[in-house]
Amino acid sequence: MKFFPLIWSNLKRRKVRTVFTLLSIFAAFFLFGYLAAIRVAFSMGVNVVGADRLSVIHKTAIIMPLPVSYKERIASVPGVEAVTFLNWFGGVYQDPKNFFPQMAVDTDTMFDLYREMVVPKEQLEAWTADRTGVIVGKATMERFGWKLGDRVPIQGTIYRKQDGSPLWEFTIRGVYTGREKEVDTSGFYFHYDYLNQASRGGDLGFVGWYVIRIADPAQAAEISKKIDSLFANSPAETKTQTEKALAQSFANQVGDIGLILTSIIAVAFFMLLLIVGNTMAQSVRERTNELAVLKTLGFSHGQVLGFVLAESCLLALLGGAMGLGLAWVLITSVGDPTNGQLPVFFLPGKDAVLGAAVAILFGLATGVLPAMQAMRLRIVDALRRV
Repeated sequence: MKFFPLIWSNLKRRKVRTVFTLLSIFAAFFLFGYLAAIRVAFSMGVNVVGADRLSVIHKTAIIMPLPVSYKERIASVPGVEAVTFLNWFGGVYQDPKNFFPQMAVDTDTMFDLYREMVVPKEQLEAWTADRTGVIVGKATMERFGWKLGDRVPIQGTIYRKQDGSPLWEFTIRGVYTGREKEVDTSGFYFHYDYLNQASRGGDLGFVGWYVIRIADPAQAAEISKKIDSLFANSPAETKTQTEKALAQSFANQVGDIGLILTSIIAVAFFMLLLIVGNTMAQSVRERTNELAVLKTLGFSHGQVLGFVLAESCLLALLGGAMGLGLAWVLITSVGDPTNGQLPVFFLPGKDAVLGAAVAILFGLATGVLPAMQAMRLRIVDALRRV
């Protein structure tokens, strides 16, 4: 720390150049922070899905329904602990732009399998008792300013009531939150029985897909084969896979977001590496005589090397801290820039730590060549240039 004033004075030598270099680093790390939050949003909860859950969908495509009678047969497979089902509703609230997932679910088993969704006991009981009741995720509640007891009208785009009306009304009986930040809290879950009775008089006969909990995740592949073999050669053959694989397939429908964002960040940092590296090299060339004086006074080659590296690392850490800090403040205070369209939106702690590590590595990478140049500088050659 005793050499910090010397390092700091070098940064202040060319104030305008230092400020613009800081702003370049700041912009790159600000972009890094926001893209990390967007990557989490587009992962759609892939990283927090249950390791002990499998999804059973139609072999052709998930949009094809499965018979409701499959539930008991799936439950009879050895290793299966519990079974629930979900059915996509696809309604519209006020405007088609107001998208959020709406599911008709098995009331008795839904939240037993999805334990990462937290619902107060009294709200869960109120939902169970009300056929038109719905449990809504916290994100969607906040997005539309809803509260418990509100009546929510949804225009059905797939299902109509028996009288031909597309209007479905639901009463908010519960709000669920996530045990972890990554949990999607944009869902809208209502009684499958309500959909069944109101649309087909109890004779709907199919569901969207099944979700099962297994006793041993290590047996997922074996149990999947057993389930699929039950319905082989039937009119509705199945494809059973881990829930993580299914969630990842949904996320990949909009492209490999992780690869896209990584590519953007890599290009930004590569360009910044060239700019800051050139700035550091220029700074060392301007101080050739001063470096020679330091060596004349007894500073070792290693100390001179350390001065230049410390200067570049300090510059990178300052810019990185400002960029990541502002990104975190805006993400936390302003939230989702799409006004609720993203299921989750936050800057993960591991990405913040990764950003700090990248800042240090970036400082070392931009300073290593100028530092080596300064370390190898001969006193006689340097003083001759004065």
